[in-house]
Amino acid sequence: MNPILRAIGIERLVSFIQFGQRTRLHEQERARSNKHLMQALEEEKRFGQYFTVWLRTIALIAVAIMLPFANPHIEVIYYEVLILVFMMIGWIQFRLARVGQSRAELLLIQIDLVLLGVVLLVPNPFSPDTWPTAMQFRFNGFMYYFLFLALGTLAYSWRTVAAITTWSAGIWMAGLVAIHYFGLRIPELSTGVAAALTGWHRVFETIDPNDTRTAIRIQEIVVLSIVGAILALKSWRANQLLIQQAEYAAERTNLSRYFPPSMVDELARRDNPLAEVRSQDVAVLFADIVGFTRIAEKLEPDATIQLLRDYHAVLADIVFKNGGTLDKFLGDGVMATFGTPQTAPDDADRALRAAREIIAATDLWNEEKAKQGLPAFPVSVGVHFGPVVLGDIGTLDRLEFATLGDTVNVASRLEGATRQLGCRVIVSDSLIRRIAADHAGENVARETFVRHDALQLRGRDTPIDVWTA
Repeated sequence: MNPILRAIGIERLVSFIQFGQRTRLHEQERARSNKHLMQALEEEKRFGQYFTVWLRTIALIAVAIMLPFANPHIEVIYYEVLILVFMMIGWIQFRLARVGQSRAELLLIQIDLVLLGVVLLVPNPFSPDTWPTAMQFRFNGFMYYFLFLALGTLAYSWRTVAAITTWSAGIWMAGLVAIHYFGLRIPELSTGVAAALTGWHRVFETIDPNDTRTAIRIQEIVVLSIVGAILALKSWRANQLLIQQAEYAAERTNLSRYFPPSMVDELARRDNPLAEVRSQDVAVLFADIVGFTRIAEKLEPDATIQLLRDYHAVLADIVFKNGGTLDKFLGDGVMATFGTPQTAPDDADRALRAAREIIAATDLWNEEKAKQGLPAFPVSVGVHFGPVVLGDIGTLDRLEFATLGDTVNVASRLEGATRQLGCRVIVSDSLIRRIAADHAGENVARETFVRHDALQLRGRDTPIDVWTA
């Protein structure tokens, strides 16, 4: 690159623009891949635009009320009309606002800033007075650019805030150059003031009506650039925090697919609650559709999938309602645990309650499906209570929280044994004894369940006592 261009910072400017473009594309890609992030950005955009347009309107109304007191002449109507134009532009921006790059929004922002420059630097065409154009700088109108910049931080991205800063500085500099070279000058005024201030040269420089006071104008641009850079950095940081919050929301949603809402809140407050490997006593429940393969053969694939989704939704609601954890879907089966990741005294009781509710709910669900001419989905349930191992398994880039151990295998075998015993629910004696120890619930179980001693399960040498219903 040409050394002169490098010396004036063009190379750094190009690098900054390229950085902004890369960042914008990266954020857009993240938003497209994360619906929570897109929703958060859209909500933030609506919220920001809503407050911006109302604050802008209120501020402009305040200025409109103030102007007649500052300039009690008929030509003030010119500025009042322009204030209405600014209000209209603000509401158009509100209507066109959307997430992502919008050329229409950027164009309206540019119109805003250019119009503001015209209002501040071009003399009122309806004013009967004639004075040097440089006198326009004496009204300290530059401060209104800070107002527009502050409002921009409420509604726009850090890139747009940086653009507003750059455009404002460019417009003010262009106005300075235009007035310096092409503005109306009245030398007689300068001569008269100089004569009146003979010996007061520095005072004359301050009040010379034909002087644009370039140093002050440059100072204004520098201060605006610094403030704009700070606000852009703050907007960038706020946007990063918004993205993090959206990602946290997505993670909580993922947790809610497996854990009840109360457990999700607890897990979200803990640091790495699932990272450590540990052993604890839990209740494990398996539910399965009896003869699903035979039923599925009679249905279209779409109908099969939809029925499975409805069935899974029924079971998931019951598991979560009873404080259980949805461990996994196993095709037409479901594995749930009660006591993970944290145990509670009534884990066994809640697992038994969930088993009963699953049978009752699926019976009602089957009645509704029968009215639609669909086949019934008979469901069987097996529940066992005992020690399991909890922890993450898999590779570093594909981990899964798993519940492992003989208790899981026994619960699965109990569900399968319902065909052998001709029942719908089998629970282990370990579960019933745990309920009796905690809540004296054995009597309730005996009223509705039948005991079977020494049931031999497939793949196990030692039989176990069970209860059926």
